Amino acid sequence: MIKWLFPKLLGGKDERELHRLRPTVSRINEIEEQFQREPVAKLHELTNSWREHLSRYHPLEAPTKVQLELMTQAELQTVADSISARFALLAREFSLPSFVRPEVASIESAKSAFHAVESDFSKPRSKYLEKILPEACAVVKNAARRLCGTEVLVSGQPQRWNMVHFDVQLLGGVAIHRGMIAEMQTGEGKTLVGTIPVFLNALTGLGVHLVTVNDYLAQRDSEWMGALYRSLGISVGCLLNQMPPHQRREQYACDITYGTNSEFGFDYLRDNGMATTKDEQVQRGHYFAVIDEVDSVLIDEARTPLIITGPSPDSSQIFEQQNADVEKLVKRQTELCNQLATEAKKLLDSGKSKDAGLVLLKLKLGQPRNRQFLRLMENPEHRRLLEGTELTFFRQMFQKDLLKLKEELFFAVDERTREADLMEKGRRFLSPDDPDCFTIPDTSAQLSAIEANPNLDPEKKAIATTAVLKRREEQALRVHAINQLLKAHCLHERDVHYVVRDGKITIVDESTGREMEGRRWSDGLHQAVEAKERVKIERENRTYATITIQNYFRLYEKLAGMTGTASTEAAEFHDIYKLDVLPIPTNAPNQRVDDNDQIFKTRREKYNAVISRIEAAHTKGQPVLVGTASVEASETVSRMLKRAKIPHTVLNAKFHDQEAEIVALAGEKGAVTVATNMAGRGTDIKLGDGVGELGGLFIIGTERHFSRRVDRQLRGRCSRQGDPGRAQFFVSLEDDLMRNHASPAQMASMIERDGKGSSLGKLVETAQTTLEQRDYKSRKRVLDFDDVMNLQREIVYEYRNDVLGTGDMRRLVHEIISECVTARVQEHLSECDPHDPDHAPLLNWLRQTLNVELSEEELSTTGIERLVPLIVKKARDTYDNRLNALPAELVEREERMIVISSIDGYWQEHLRDMDELREGVYLRAQGQKDPLVEYKNEAYELFVSLMGSIKQQALLGLLRFSTAVEAARS
Repeated sequence: MIKWLFPKLLGGKDERELHRLRPTVSRINEIEEQFQREPVAKLHELTNSWREHLSRYHPLEAPTKVQLELMTQAELQTVADSISARFALLAREFSLPSFVRPEVASIESAKSAFHAVESDFSKPRSKYLEKILPEACAVVKNAARRLCGTEVLVSGQPQRWNMVHFDVQLLGGVAIHRGMIAEMQTGEGKTLVGTIPVFLNALTGLGVHLVTVNDYLAQRDSEWMGALYRSLGISVGCLLNQMPPHQRREQYACDITYGTNSEFGFDYLRDNGMATTKDEQVQRGHYFAVIDEVDSVLIDEARTPLIITGPSPDSSQIFEQQNADVEKLVKRQTELCNQLATEAKKLLDSGKSKDAGLVLLKLKLGQPRNRQFLRLMENPEHRRLLEGTELTFFRQMFQKDLLKLKEELFFAVDERTREADLMEKGRRFLSPDDPDCFTIPDTSAQLSAIEANPNLDPEKKAIATTAVLKRREEQALRVHAINQLLKAHCLHERDVHYVVRDGKITIVDESTGREMEGRRWSDGLHQAVEAKERVKIERENRTYATITIQNYFRLYEKLAGMTGTASTEAAEFHDIYKLDVLPIPTNAPNQRVDDNDQIFKTRREKYNAVISRIEAAHTKGQPVLVGTASVEASETVSRMLKRAKIPHTVLNAKFHDQEAEIVALAGEKGAVTVATNMAGRGTDIKLGDGVGELGGLFIIGTERHFSRRVDRQLRGRCSRQGDPGRAQFFVSLEDDLMRNHASPAQMASMIERDGKGSSLGKLVETAQTTLEQRDYKSRKRVLDFDDVMNLQREIVYEYRNDVLGTGDMRRLVHEIISECVTARVQEHLSECDPHDPDHAPLLNWLRQTLNVELSEEELSTTGIERLVPLIVKKARDTYDNRLNALPAELVEREERMIVISSIDGYWQEHLRDMDELREGVYLRAQGQKDPLVEYKNEAYELFVSLMGSIKQQALLGLLRFSTAVEAARS
C-alpha cells in the first residue's frame, strides 16, 4: 500500500527531479529581470570574474627539465614567480609549497607537487560552478534577449535572431549541466538549450565539446549559437572533415568546440597513436562533452568502432578471382529455390502438409527473400505450417535432421544472425576436382614429418616447410573469401546496406540512413562487396589505432546529452555511461494525432495504399513527409509518385548534401518529401502559411523500424511547439521486422482479420523490444571485449604520452635499460643449472649488446641483489658517455623518436594479434568455456609480452644510435 501511495503523492522519479529543478529556474528568471536594467558591461564583468577564479584550476604550463637547464637565472626567476603565484591562489584548498626557488631542482619539485593535487581539482571546480549557476544561466538568457532583432550570418545566409530561453529550455539546460540526458520533443529548441550548460562549463577554460551528428549541423550551430557565446567573450571553434592539423589545434584551443563524434574520436586516435611530437597533438583534454542527438551517437553509431587504418601487404586479388564462381553458385541456388517453391505449391494444393512444411523450411533456409516463397507466406495456414516445422527441427533432438536438410542446399542463409554457410553440395559445385580444398589442413603432422626426414638437408627442409605453410595460407584465404562473398551476395543489398558512389562502396547507417564516410566493413567483407559490384577492390587495411564510441566518450570527466528519444534506451545509457534520462515537458501542449497502423499482406498493397494516402493529402494541399527504411524503398516510393504525377523531393544517402534545405521546406503547402530515417535530424520543419488549418504536416511511415526510437523520431518531425500534425505507419507482412522477428501465429491471425484489430501495435512493439534487447546485448558484449583492450590502450597511450611530453628523456632511457637488463639477467639465472652454471650466453649478450665487460668470476661471486644494479650502472654509464658530446636537445629528439617508433610498431602488431584472438576465442564456447574469460587471460599474456618487446626493441634502437654516434666521433 505504501509503495503504491508514495508515487501517487510525490510523483515518479522524473517528476521529483523536475520539482527540484524548478526553484533554480525561478531564481534564474529573477536574476535575468534584474540584468535587463543593467548595461551589457555588467554581463562581461561577471563573465570575466568567473573565468579568472576558475583559471586557478588550469593545468600548469611550465618548461621541461631540459629547457630549464638552458635558462638564465632571470628566466628561472620568472618561472618560479609564476608557479608561486599559482600556488598562492590554491593555498586555501591544497597543501602546496609556499615558496619556489629559481633553481631547476626546486621548480621540478614544485611541478611534481602540483601534479599530485591536480586530480582533486574537479571537486572545488564543480562546487564553484553550482554556486554561480543561477547567475551564469541568467547571463546567457539576457544575452539572448539583447541579440533579438539582430542578424546572424549562418551558413552564408543572414538569419534574424528571435530566441529567448523558455522555462522548459532552462530546465533542460540545468539538467544537462548536472550530467543528465534531457529528452525534449522535436521543435523544443534543443540547440538553444545547449547554450546553458556549454556557457557555464566553458568558463572553466578547459574546453567544452559540443558533439553533433554531421558537419553541416556542427558548422551551422557553431555560427548560430556562436553569436551568443561571442557576445559574452567566449571563443568558439568548429571541426570539419579534412581540416589540417594546425587549424584543428586552433579549434580545440577555443573555449567551445563543435564537431561530429568521428572527428573528435579520430583526433584522439591520431594524437595518441600517430603523433610523433607534442606539437602534432591537437586535443587538449576531455573535460565536458554535450552530445546532441545523443541516442544516435551513443547507441546507433556505437555499433561500429572508430578505426584508423593503412594499407596492408595482403593481396585482394582472391576476392576478384572467386567472385565469378560465387555468382554462379548463387544463381544455381536461385534456380533450386524456384523449383522448391513450385514443389511446395503442388504439395500444398494436394494436401500433403508435412512434406510441404519440409520444402517450405528448406526454401526459407535457402532463399528467405524468394518472391514465390513470400507470396506463399501471405496465406496464414502456410505460415502456421512453416512455424510448426521450424519448431520441430530446431529442437535439440532434431539437429542432425536439420543439418541433413541444409545439405540439400548449396548454402544456407540466416537473416537474423546475418550468416551464410556453404554446404557440402556448394563445396562440390565450387571445387569438383579437389574435395579437400575447403578443409584447412593440420600442418603440425606434416611439419613434424619434414623435420624428422633424414633425407632432407636444412635447405630442403626450409623449402618444404615454406610450401606446406603457403598451401595452408592459400586455402584459408580462399575459404574466407568465399564465405565473405556469400554474405555480400545474399545478405548485403545495394541501396539498403550500402550505395555505390564514384566507383566506391559507401556504407549506409541502418538507423539514420546516412552515409558513413571513411568506414569500411572489416574482415574482408568490404572487399567482397566491392568484388560483387565490380568496383576497384581496395587492399585489406591494417589497423593502426582503434577505439569504440563507448570507450571514447567515457574518457570525459563530464558527459551529458539531449535528444527527443532516449527513454526506451534509458537502461543502456545508465549501465554503459552512468547517464540518467530526464524527460522535459513541452513548452506548449502536443497537438499531434497518432493514427493506428495499417497492415497489409504484401509490400505492393502497402505501397499502393501509401500512394493513395499521399495523393489525398496532396490534393488538399497538406504537406507530407514520407519516412522509408532504406534508399531502395525511398526510390520505390519516388517512382510510384512519379507515375501518379505527384511532385516531390527525395532525401536519402544519395542526396544527403541537400538534407537541411529539403527538410526545411517539407512543411510548405502541398510539399511531398520522401526521406530515409535521416529525416533531417537537427533541422526544424516549419509550417507554411495556411498549413495549420489543413491539419499540419502529415507523417507517413512506410515501415516500422527495428528500434522504437527511430519510429518516434519520425513521428516527432511534426507538431513542433504546439503545431497540429498527424502521423501513421503502414506495415506489410513482408517487411523485414515482421518476417524475421514477429510471431508467425499472430501474423497469421492478423491476415485472417485483414489486418484489423488492436493487437498489431502490441505485436510490433514486442518485436521491436526483443530486437532492442538483442542489440543491447550485442553492443554490451562488444564493449566487454573492448574494455579488456581499453585497459591496454590506456596504458600504452599513457606511456607513449610520457615519452612525448617528458622533459627528462634520459630518465626514461635509463628506466628502459634497467628493466631490460633486469629481465635478461633473471631469465638467464632461472635457466642456468645451479650446480654447473654456464654464464657464457649472458656474458656474450652483455658484451655484444650493451658493450659491458664482465668476467666469469665477477658474475659467479657477485650476489644477485648486487649483480643487477652493477650491470645496470655500467650499461647506463657506457650509454651516457657515448652521447655526452652531442647537444642535449638533438639527443633527446632522437631518443624520443626511437622509443615512439618501437611503441607504434609493436602496438600495431598487437592490435592484429588481439583481432585474431577475439575471432578465434568464440570457438572455445563449444568446449564449455566462457570466451570472455579466455580472452581476458590470453590478452593479459599477450600484453605482458607486448610491453617487454617494446622496451627490448627500444633498447636495441637506442644502443644502435649510441654506437653510431661513437663510431662517427672516432
